[in-house]
Amino acid sequence: MLTDLEIAQQAEIKEIVDIAKQLGISKDDLETYGKYKAKVSLNANGDKKAKLILVTAINPTPAGEGKSTTTIGLGDAFHKLGYKTCIALREPSFGPVLGVKGGAAGGGYAQVIPMEDINLHFTGDFHAIATANNTVAAVLDNHIYQGNELHIDPTRVVWHRVIDMNDRALRNCVIGMGGHNNGVVREDHFDIVVASEIMAILCLASDLDDLRARLDRTVVAYTYDRMPVTIKDLKITGALMMILKDAICPNLVQTLEHTPCFIHGGPFANIAHGCNSVIATKKAMSYSDYTITEAGFGCDLGAEKFFDIKCREANLTPSAVVIVATIRALKMHGGVLKENLNTENVEALKLGFKNLEKHIETVKKFGLPYVVAINRFTSDTEAELKALEDWSRENGHPVSLSEVWAKGGDGAIDLAKKVIAAIDSNQNEFKFIYETNDSIKTKITKICKEVYGAANVEFTQDAKNQIARLTKLGFGESLVCMAKTQYSLSDNPKLLGRPENFTVTIRSVTPSIGAGFIVALSGDIIRMPGLPKEPAAEKMDIVDGKIVGLF
Repeated sequence: MLTDLEIAQQAEIKEIVDIAKQLGISKDDLETYGKYKAKVSLNANGDKKAKLILVTAINPTPAGEGKSTTTIGLGDAFHKLGYKTCIALREPSFGPVLGVKGGAAGGGYAQVIPMEDINLHFTGDFHAIATANNTVAAVLDNHIYQGNELHIDPTRVVWHRVIDMNDRALRNCVIGMGGHNNGVVREDHFDIVVASEIMAILCLASDLDDLRARLDRTVVAYTYDRMPVTIKDLKITGALMMILKDAICPNLVQTLEHTPCFIHGGPFANIAHGCNSVIATKKAMSYSDYTITEAGFGCDLGAEKFFDIKCREANLTPSAVVIVATIRALKMHGGVLKENLNTENVEALKLGFKNLEKHIETVKKFGLPYVVAINRFTSDTEAELKALEDWSRENGHPVSLSEVWAKGGDGAIDLAKKVIAAIDSNQNEFKFIYETNDSIKTKITKICKEVYGAANVEFTQDAKNQIARLTKLGFGESLVCMAKTQYSLSDNPKLLGRPENFTVTIRSVTPSIGAGFIVALSGDIIRMPGLPKEPAAEKMDIVDGKIVGLF
């Protein structure tokens, strides 16, 4: 059996100028990076207004369940059916690529290419985001060292440095050591790039002017009087705009079947808002009849944030939702251990249906039509597939078996037709879970109860104090971005299935004012991942000039 990398390397690939021409994008609006990838000018826009389809999922297993693969295969299916189609995805984070999770370019015969480039340095967007972030950190510490005109309290610096690597040793550190000439000694922290506010800002900015405004208002520290200090106060917004001038332009690539795909930005969904950039999504929609996009992890995280944050900020109305479910994840939610997921277990599978049921209910709360996509794995048995299909039909849920990993676009023709039928059903009554004028506490509570199914929401004293402080500073109408485990509907990663009568505890509430939201932390969420005992990097190499071992 060929690996994902071998499939990608054997594929026919068209020059990116030809893919752009397919959409109606002129060569003058491209900044090519070699022959097979390009940035598209911010000024380039088509005259279409696509139907926007979100691909989300149930709570995943640690290995992931093929949401990006389904998104890509579904896009290829729409393309095969003769529709002008665009896909909009996030960029992979380099740390997980070398760690355990893998990339985000799809898999099997539903991939975006050039796969190696996309999973490695691509067009340098993450480097620019990291550089901009760390410029803020350097200027901030230099300001304190050079006399501290803004009266910044070094113990209340909230801006972290970042690196695009899983490196647990950098989570907590002390900087400025070695004497007076090396700066002011203080505690500092490193996050992974995808957790940075600059990433969220870039992905939510509508244009250059909006990017500037968001950077200006970003809070980086507090004074001794506990007043916020912003990037504008540091007088470096212009420098950051310069660093990000290319990164803000979306990247154009193609699938194995030559469907155009915009890949841009990459915030994690368990930490940040989990969606590709507003600019890329809107550009894809302007050049297509159907745009297929995805949001990170399950419906409780990525989809909720896609709707309540991204769609609200960008004034987008989705047309339909695809909920990806896998036999193996449902069996895990039914009590099967990870090492036994390849063994048939229909009874456990049926117990796991409750998790899928809750995510369907959530999509209904947002007022959107949906289709359940069963992403087929080679270990799935006919009895298991039939049980899930029967349950879906008996409960009135549109369902389709997706075989895009093995068959590419041909494996999602039925899924595409059912998505079109869902869109044409005129059952779209899109609405948000909370209102912007709700209090911070009310917004958090509504998400926890309506989306997660929590019975109660508790706030630690720290969280209560932070909410009061943020409200007093005028940030009370900010949107809410929940930081929560992806593995469970609750804030306990071990509580699988559809837990009931559980309490979500909010440990802290911190501002990301540039992004336009506040982050509510529940559970034990780490903003800097670590590497596993045997990192994927150990299997990677260059042999005869060709990359090997990359999935």
